[in-house]
Amino acid sequence: MSTRFHERLTAGQPIVADGGTGVLLLSSVQRLRCPEEACLRAADAVTALHVAFIQAGAELIETNTFGANRQKLAGHFLEDEVERINSQAVKLAREAREITGADVLIGGAIGPLGDVGGLGADAQALFAEQAAVLEGRGADLIVLETFFDLDELQAAVDGVRSVSQLPIVALLTFGEDAETLTGLTARAVGEWVTSVDVAAIGANHGAGPQAALAALEQLAPSGVPLAAMPNVGTAGLSAGRVVYAHARPEYFAEFAANARALGARIIGGCCGTTAAEIAAIAAAVREERAPRSSLAHHERRDGAAAPPDVEETHFARLLREGKWVVSAQLEPPFGGSLAGLLDVVAALEDSGLVDVVDVNDNSGARAAMNALMVSSAILRAHAIEPVPHVTGRDATVMGLASMLLGAHAEGVRNVLAVTGDPPEVGDYAGGHGVYEVDAIGLTRLLSSLNEGHDLNGKAIDAPTSFFVGVAVNPTADDLDVEVDRFRQKIEAGASYAMTQLLFDFAYLDRFLERLGGPSPIPLLVGICPLWSYRLALRFHNELPGVVVPEPIQEGLRDAGSAAAEYGMALARELMVEAREKAQGAYLVAPFRKPLGILELLAS
Repeated sequence: MSTRFHERLTAGQPIVADGGTGVLLLSSVQRLRCPEEACLRAADAVTALHVAFIQAGAELIETNTFGANRQKLAGHFLEDEVERINSQAVKLAREAREITGADVLIGGAIGPLGDVGGLGADAQALFAEQAAVLEGRGADLIVLETFFDLDELQAAVDGVRSVSQLPIVALLTFGEDAETLTGLTARAVGEWVTSVDVAAIGANHGAGPQAALAALEQLAPSGVPLAAMPNVGTAGLSAGRVVYAHARPEYFAEFAANARALGARIIGGCCGTTAAEIAAIAAAVREERAPRSSLAHHERRDGAAAPPDVEETHFARLLREGKWVVSAQLEPPFGGSLAGLLDVVAALEDSGLVDVVDVNDNSGARAAMNALMVSSAILRAHAIEPVPHVTGRDATVMGLASMLLGAHAEGVRNVLAVTGDPPEVGDYAGGHGVYEVDAIGLTRLLSSLNEGHDLNGKAIDAPTSFFVGVAVNPTADDLDVEVDRFRQKIEAGASYAMTQLLFDFAYLDRFLERLGGPSPIPLLVGICPLWSYRLALRFHNELPGVVVPEPIQEGLRDAGSAAAEYGMALARELMVEAREKAQGAYLVAPFRKPLGILELLAS
């Protein structure tokens, strides 16, 4: 279907598009829940911004509807305003066109759905709902922008096509390596676009003009008209506000010249770009400016490491060979010195009774030395292997990946992925954990790094070789949930598991029965000598997931001053039984006496 947009797209000079509408509205209109709310609360500001871009030379303006799908608006309690926001947004863009008297195209902006499960019919329906309103109110084309994932972009195209025949411009967000955050390359997008009904393909948002140009180089062979609408640069924080790089308009003029030379038929901007940058783009297009230097050249990073040799850890080998494994659990110091802990590690190693040491990660939500750093120090000083616990509580996915890669470079290989105690149970009342991923997500992250990419599928310089374990709690209140989570952890890549502390193996028997048979991965059970009735009461009543059966509590109470001996005898019995039902044990030492477990092992 031939349209005014198609005619402009394929003939004459490139179309100049507008800039970063949403960011500018958030900075100029107070207390907006999202930029799209300005269509209802600050209509004059939206219209004025459109007018400013048109006066700067924009021939294509986008409606203020990037996040105006029902799913995203629900996060701001605006889901009942889908029709009104999208309708008003087109109305305001049309008013700006009438005010200026310019022959301007109106693109109905549609962005990704945000956090939704799956990309099936429901996703298509969300895209279709928004597209139907945008076309019905008078948009000239649909702009699908800032996508990272090809499956979601395909769902968006299908959703739009189910209700509209308007031209579609499809834009993805690329980094400097011409890859999206999900590891999707611009070259792969170029192959995909030849088989779908879109009028133009390109890059928007992202790391800046040079990233967009790098993507255009790979998209060009597709033969589909190209579009480039990058951010002004990367964003930062200043006094709690998001700020962008201070790119000079001249830089955007040079970007426009480069984009035009690569065949771009739509050239504009995204976040951080103002009327000044759009005016520079318009001047460069109008003057048919030739590039003064190439901005598109992408240099590969020097020093990318070769994949490391994957060497099986001692811990992994013992478990693979079916050997009985003993780990001593250590608490990192609550201070700035490792001397005392390393002395303990030396004594455990010299005893010959311990195979590995596992290192807690801020257990009880009390800040101590980082387990990965402690483990690195242990490896530098001793031969015994550490097994650091890593939680999703204290860092984002990016932060976790960063720490894990650094630890891997230091020789850390064994890892136990756990969710982590919430901060409010420890020393940080009122605090909040990060929890971007739980133990299942953290296991997936570790498996991804082993496969040579991050959690989004983006390639890393060299794969890791972590031996990944998880926690499991046979005494959980809801065994069905625990069994399901254990299965998900195994599916995510877990190779072994450590149980919650057990004081009665009937709980383990019940768990395995619910699981449907023996554990598919080796189990190490948690054993701790109880040295007092008071400790048993605290464990049972105050530690989530720990059950100390009533007969044991009564036995400790009746033992009186001999409670420690009673508790040690019980731990010895559990060790004997553990050999029949598990492949190892991790031992928690008596309070502030980490070498106390040697008494248990020596007997």
